[in-house]
Amino acid sequence: MNNTDQGSKLYLYTITCVAVLGGLLFGYDTAVISGAEKGLEAFFLTASDFQYNKIMHGITSSSALIGCVIGGALSGVFASRLGRRNSLRLAALLFFLSALGSFRPETLFFEYGEANMNLLVMFNIYRVIGGIGVGLASAICPMYIAEIAPSNIRGTLVSCNQFAIIFGMLVVYFVNFMIMGGHENPIILRNDVGVMSVSTESDWWMVMEGWRYMFLSEAIPAACFGFLLFLVPKTPRYLVLVQQDEKAFSILEKINGREKAKEILAEIKATSTQKTEKLFSYGVAVIVIGILLSVFQQAIGINAVLYYAPRIFENAGAEGGGMMQTVIMGIVNILFTLIAIFTVDRFGRKPLLIIGSIGMAFGAFAVAWCDKFAIMGLFPVLSIIVYAAFFMMSWGPICWVLIAEIFPNTIRGKAVAIAVAFQWIFNYIVSSTFPPMYDFSPMFAYSLYGIICVVAAIFVWRWVPETKGKTLEDMSQLWKSRK
Repeated sequence: MNNTDQGSKLYLYTITCVAVLGGLLFGYDTAVISGAEKGLEAFFLTASDFQYNKIMHGITSSSALIGCVIGGALSGVFASRLGRRNSLRLAALLFFLSALGSFRPETLFFEYGEANMNLLVMFNIYRVIGGIGVGLASAICPMYIAEIAPSNIRGTLVSCNQFAIIFGMLVVYFVNFMIMGGHENPIILRNDVGVMSVSTESDWWMVMEGWRYMFLSEAIPAACFGFLLFLVPKTPRYLVLVQQDEKAFSILEKINGREKAKEILAEIKATSTQKTEKLFSYGVAVIVIGILLSVFQQAIGINAVLYYAPRIFENAGAEGGGMMQTVIMGIVNILFTLIAIFTVDRFGRKPLLIIGSIGMAFGAFAVAWCDKFAIMGLFPVLSIIVYAAFFMMSWGPICWVLIAEIFPNTIRGKAVAIAVAFQWIFNYIVSSTFPPMYDFSPMFAYSLYGIICVVAAIFVWRWVPETKGKTLEDMSQLWKSRK
């Protein structure tokens, strides 16, 4: 029921649920490769016109991230010109097209099932298209939610976007597991000079078909997201920026009640007198801190685990190709994300980030120690899960909360775009360098990530401001006082 004095929580939560579907697709698209990458690798190893190698596989497995950089970098332009809602509609369309194209990259141009260099390029193009959708959604979903939500529960609602990202990953882990069924990942051989090939004893259904259906499965949630976006409003802060104050007030009234809506609208208008302030109007510090939050979220190495989880678990001694352990990790990730959701507006952003960084460091160093002393089985598997779990209660959701709220209204679109672009650049660097680095030495890889986790904790402690309980309009005064 819509109460003009108190506002309607049901209306707010309904809007948020639709918006976080973008987060679910973000998680789905970035994690679908975890189940598909080994079959994909085997498929392109059958090519006769070139020799597929680990560097190519790292690039191919991470190619969607190139699109993420593009989408993140352009998100500010789209958010300002198309609006937050229409930008998310564009993202939904890109998700859908990518799912179909990655399923059958041969469409129109190539013979089905025949691997070659041109097909590899085409497959990567479709993954880049999906990545652009992810880049847009990653920046604009938190922005949309932050601009709709009341300040006292904004952290919780924006954290729900991270929950949706992790839930999307868990969903795709289950979907990949179900698609795989009784089939097994292909057996990849390496000769004395390091040239790889597919064993004739491999399960050829996974080589030729299995990975395709994993990518195709994304088309269903993408279509649902696109449809539901026609049922939600534009954000009040965007409507004020385009001089539609009456529409902005109507939405604020439905969410907050009449009197609170008048107060919020006045605050928004007071900080939105200049539609496009210069990026550094509030000093360099806010931009640098936003960028470094994004850089550390990726440099701590979490996506090296999320994208290659089955292979890592299998190498750690897990049975069944690592898929079941990946599903278990997904469930643990969900539970630890809930910790962040229920504590972010109580304990604040900084304590969670510092605790998470320290927990991740312990997990990463434990994995490195296991590799150093050739320890297999339960302990390395648990160490990887601990490493991921501490990320999910800290850097996973809290980084997005901070990026969505620390920037003043008049520079938020541009500043978020820059921060998110850096996030995806470092995501790509970490994800594409992990396969050859892991192949060289897992101990080195995880020791490096552990050291970066420690540096991240120090960065948060010394330089990141606490934003708990502050309105988005308060950010203008906070950064002006720091100039």
